[in-house]
Amino acid sequence: MADLSAMLKSGPVVCAEGYLFECERRGYLQAGAFVPEVVLEHPGVVSELHREFVHAGSDVVEAFTYYGHRAKLRVIGKEDILEPLNQQALSIAAAVASETGTLLAGNLCNTNVYEPGTPAVREARQAFEEQVAWAADAGADFVIAETFSWLGEALLALEAIRAAGLPAVVTFAVHRDGTMRDVPSPEEACRQAEQAGAAVVGLNCIRGPRTMLPVLRRVREAVSCEVAALPVPYRTTEAEPTMQSLRDPQRGGAQAFPTALDPFTCTRQELGEFADAALGLGVRYLGVCCGAAPHHIRAVAEAAGKTPPASRYSPDMSRHSFLGTDPAIVKAYQEYAGNL
Repeated sequence: MADLSAMLKSGPVVCAEGYLFECERRGYLQAGAFVPEVVLEHPGVVSELHREFVHAGSDVVEAFTYYGHRAKLRVIGKEDILEPLNQQALSIAAAVASETGTLLAGNLCNTNVYEPGTPAVREARQAFEEQVAWAADAGADFVIAETFSWLGEALLALEAIRAAGLPAVVTFAVHRDGTMRDVPSPEEACRQAEQAGAAVVGLNCIRGPRTMLPVLRRVREAVSCEVAALPVPYRTTEAEPTMQSLRDPQRGGAQAFPTALDPFTCTRQELGEFADAALGLGVRYLGVCCGAAPHHIRAVAEAAGKTPPASRYSPDMSRHSFLGTDPAIVKAYQEYAGNL
């Protein structure tokens, strides 16, 4: 079993996320329900996406079980596929992690039913426990518990992971008002998750690079463990700090989330700049969440000092036909033009 903590001690770790959005864009997953049935219906698509993200620089293959928990599947009437979906997703991820020498991560996420002091607490706990059991059986190196806006729900997930003897990465989603639902701030949520035994705490999803960075700075100051930062690759602003709050002026101010976010997509350079800034804060677990594409992951990996296989094809505009500056290439094109 590979050791996440040891890897973090030797340098930054990159984790590609965003499987829901990318599979939806490719036409293999339905926006709205956002349930990863693709792992059962088109497993080759998921395998290839894992490989593309590793090729781009991800050190982690994360099993595609986001929204693959009992609470979500029950709501949409597909609880019967719960176990095969989880086991297939873990099997696909494990195969790619083995062939590429990367870390295998199980995955838990928000249930959307959790409410303190209600029967939903037990339902969420049970959902996490069964998913963690499947991840442990599959040989996961660690488990990611992500996109929580309730600290209490995140702590249930963390408890299940710790009970299985696995390291946990716990990340929170910070909505428009900048608070969590049961504690005043994301930095307080991260502090309590660290105290409860998380190996890595931090932020993922919802906020783009520009509006995640100030919160990330406060989180880094509040905890002593490793910190994670996985923004969405969208140009969120102080006025519209989350991807859900983005409005498109070209469409009369219509809400862009979730299927009209294209005009707000960050460039690869913006993700690289975010990674540089995060590294400068001492953040060493980096990635990109919903909306991530391989070129975003490569930019983060290269900012972290890595040279993934995809770096062989990183842009080199010195060699461009018209914009290039490489003397040999410029001369060759001039000679070619002169012979026309």
